[in-house]
Amino acid sequence: MTFNPLEERGIPLDRQLRNWRELDVAPIDPDEADPYTRCRIITMNGIETEALMFSHHFARHCPDMDVKRSLAEVRYIEQQQQKAVNWLLPGAASALETTIAYEQVAVDLTAWVARMEPDPYLKQAYQFGVLEDFDHLYRYSNLYEMIQHRKAEKVVDLLTEVMPGRPTKYHHRHPYDNVREPYDRRTADPISKLHALTIMAAEQQTMNYYMNVGPEYMEPIARQLYQEIGLVEEEHVTHYESLVDPGETWWEQLVNHEYNECYLYYSFMETESDPRVKAIWELHLNMELEHLRIACELMRRHDGREPAEILAPQLPQPVTFEPNKEYIRELLDTQIDITTLGAGYVREAHERFERMQRGIHGDEEPPSERVIAEHRDKFGTDYRVTTMGEHPVASLRQREAGGPR
Repeated sequence: MTFNPLEERGIPLDRQLRNWRELDVAPIDPDEADPYTRCRIITMNGIETEALMFSHHFARHCPDMDVKRSLAEVRYIEQQQQKAVNWLLPGAASALETTIAYEQVAVDLTAWVARMEPDPYLKQAYQFGVLEDFDHLYRYSNLYEMIQHRKAEKVVDLLTEVMPGRPTKYHHRHPYDNVREPYDRRTADPISKLHALTIMAAEQQTMNYYMNVGPEYMEPIARQLYQEIGLVEEEHVTHYESLVDPGETWWEQLVNHEYNECYLYYSFMETESDPRVKAIWELHLNMELEHLRIACELMRRHDGREPAEILAPQLPQPVTFEPNKEYIRELLDTQIDITTLGAGYVREAHERFERMQRGIHGDEEPPSERVIAEHRDKFGTDYRVTTMGEHPVASLRQREAGGPR
C-alpha cells in the first residue's frame, strides 16, 4: 500500500495540545522490551530534537512575525512530542546503558541507510561512518563490564555484534578532512535527502548526549572515554551535515524536515512490536501530517514553489531496524584501513592525518585503547560478542593495530 503524506489529513493543530496526564507516558521495561523498540525511541528523539533546533534557527533568521508565530506554534507541539518520545526510555537504565543503545542505533540505522542509499558517494559516507560507530560500541561495552559489571549483550540482545571496528584512535582527523561534498538538491533522489537528515540528526543527538553525560562519571577512564568519543561525534556531525545541499532554501529545508518526520513515524508504526509504543508512533504521525501541511503552505506562499517538486510522491519503504551482521563484516574486510583526505577517501596515511594524530595523542595511548587494556588486566581478555564465528579479520593483532597504512 502506498502512502503519500501530501494527500493525507492529520489532526488539526488546535487539537494537538496534550495535558500533563497525556504526556506522562509509561517507560518501556528495560529487561523485557525489544532492543529495537529502544532504538526506535532513541532515533525519534534525535529526529524531534533536530526538528526543534532547526525551527529555532529558522526563527532567528526570519523577520516575518507571522511566520515566526507559526513556527512557534508547531514547535511547541513538537516539544511535547519530544518529551513523550524521550520519556519512554526507562529511568532505571544508567547513562552508560543508554550509551550502548545509542551506539546500537548508530550501527544498525547507519548500516541500513548505507544498504538502501542509491548515490555511491553518499553510500560511501555512511559505510565509512558505521565502522567507527561499531568500534565505539565495542569500547563502551568493555567500559560497561568494568564499572557496572554487566554485559552489553543484555542491552543489544545479540542483534548487533560487539567487537572491534576501525580503531577509535584513528578516528581523529584534521577538521578539513571531515567535510564532504553535498548532494545536489536539484538532482538528488528524494530518499537521499531523507537519509542525510536522518543520520545527521541521530549523530547530533549522540554528540549532545556525550557532551553532557561524560563528566557525570567518577571513574577517570569513563570520563576520558566519553571525552574522546565525544570529539569523534563532533567529526561525525560535520561529516553528515556537510552532505546536505546548503543551497536549499529555509522553506525547502522546513518541508524536508516535516516530511522526514512523517516518513520515520510511519516507518516505525509499520515495524513496531510493542502495541503501546506503536500507538504513540501512530498519534505522532497524524500530528506530523498537519505540520507538513502547514510547512507546505508556507513554502507555496514564501518560496513560490510546489512542495511536490522536491518531495517523493509517496513514502519510500519503511526504515527498518534489523541485524546487519554480514554487511558490517563485509565492510570490516574491505574498508577497515580507510581514512579521509579532503572530500574523498584514501587508504594511505597522509601528512595532515599524521599531524593530527601526533597533536591529539602525543606520546600516550588514548582512552579508547586504555579501556581495553584495563579490561584485559581485570578480566584476562577484552569483552566482545560474536554470533557468526570468528572475527572477520584473520589476525586480530594486525586488525587492532590497523588504520591507514
